[in-house]
Amino acid sequence: MPRLVLIRHGQSSWNLENRFTGWWDVDVTEKGAAEARAAGELMAAKGLDFDMTFTSLQTRAIKTLNLALEAMGRLWLPTEKDWRLNERHYGGLTGLDKAETAAKHGDEQVHIWRRSFDVPPPPLEPGSAYDLSADRRYAGIAIPATESLKDTIARVLPYFEERIAPALRDGQRVLISAHGNSLRALVKHLSNIPDDAITGLEIPTGQPIVYELDDALQATDRYYLNER
Repeated sequence: MPRLVLIRHGQSSWNLENRFTGWWDVDVTEKGAAEARAAGELMAAKGLDFDMTFTSLQTRAIKTLNLALEAMGRLWLPTEKDWRLNERHYGGLTGLDKAETAAKHGDEQVHIWRRSFDVPPPPLEPGSAYDLSADRRYAGIAIPATESLKDTIARVLPYFEERIAPALRDGQRVLISAHGNSLRALVKHLSNIPDDAITGLEIPTGQPIVYELDDALQATDRYYLNER
C-alpha cells in the first residue's frame, strides 16, 4: 500500500516574529532547524524510508527537508522542487505583524483574510519591498498578487495529480516538505475535508503526518508520527 508523509517546515524567523510570510523567503530559526532534525530522527526510529521527495522553492521548506533527510542518512534521495508547493501568497499582508494588523483592521477582518476559504487578502502592490517579479527562481511564472486557500488548492492539486500521485501509484514512498496552507490543500483532498472545516485545521511545524493509502490513493489512515 502506498505511504505518503507530509511535514510542515520547522519554525521560521517570521513565525517567531508573528508576521505574515507567504511567498517571502525566510529561513528557519534554530528551533526550526532542531524541529527538522528531530522529525528526521523520529522517522528513522519508526522505520520510515523514502524513494522520492518533493518540496517548494522556499528556503524554510527546502532546509527542513534537507535537515530531516540528513538525520535519516538520506540526503542522496531525489528531490523535486516546485513553486506550486509554495505557501499561500498573503498579498498586501506580507511582512506585516499579525497583532498590529488586527489592531488596524479589526480582529474580524483579519480572521476573514486568514481563515476564510475563498476571500483573499488585499493584493500586493507592484514595486512593493516584497515584490518577487525579479526573483530568478520565479522566471516565467505568473506570480500571484494574493491568494485565498481556494486559490492555493487550485495550484497544489494539479501538481499533486501530475507529479506526486504517479510516484505513489508506482509504489514509491514519498515525503513532502511544504507549508501550512499548501499542506492544508493536500490534507483537504486526501481526507475529504469540507471547505468550511479545512480552514480551522492547524498543522504544527516539524511534525510528520503519515498517510496510509490504498491503491486508488484513498486514505485508509492519517496520523501524526509522534502519536504512534
